[in-house]
Amino acid sequence: MTKLNQIIAVEKGVKSKSLQDINAAHTKVQKPALLAGISRTYQPKDEEGEQLPPESTRVQVQAEDVLREVSATLTRLFDVTATKDWANCLARADVTVDGRTIVADVPVSYLLFLEKQLAELHGFVKKLPTLDAAESWALDPSTDRWKTDAVRTIRTKKLPRNHVKAEATEKHPAQVEVYYEDVPIGYWTTVKFSGALPARRVNELVDRVEKLQQAVKFAREEANGTEVTDKRVGEAVFGYLFG
Repeated sequence: MTKLNQIIAVEKGVKSKSLQDINAAHTKVQKPALLAGISRTYQPKDEEGEQLPPESTRVQVQAEDVLREVSATLTRLFDVTATKDWANCLARADVTVDGRTIVADVPVSYLLFLEKQLAELHGFVKKLPTLDAAESWALDPSTDRWKTDAVRTIRTKKLPRNHVKAEATEKHPAQVEVYYEDVPIGYWTTVKFSGALPARRVNELVDRVEKLQQAVKFAREEANGTEVTDKRVGEAVFGYLFG
């Protein structure tokens, strides 16, 4: 018995050959000279007239022959595609991860959809924002957000100070230098919040997506191993079209 994966394997080649054959047939029938023929003989008016050899051109392309060629190549394509599509209606498999069936009895077309969606989801999950590893985070039940411990820092302000470099005398005023000193004037208490995820959580999600991706691929391979019944629809189609 033929299996679905075998039909899928030959489908591309059959499509390619059909396209080449159709293009070749189209080229043939678009050249009027290939479909035209002629035969003519020459007879002079009298016996003394010039004798000329007969001329002839054979018909090189017969349109009905081209139709038969097109019918043959497309019949094969129609049959292979029909066999695949009918089989796809029957080919199913379970998606199982670690012994747990996630989705049961999934058709091939939906397994292909899952593969594409999970590939996109994998890229999304891998880029999820993670908490800054330089901080210590804890989940705050009241806000359902991650937060750090409160950190208290001093707020300072630069205040001018005078430094007497030389005392005043009868002849000279005092020499005073102004400088600025950071003086504590209060305290900041800072708590950081974040809506990002712990790296552990992101890694866990990535692992789950990858496991499901693998399970879907296994399921597709299993479904594609379904035995198929060869369909013969091309003959009926072209029997009507070109008959």
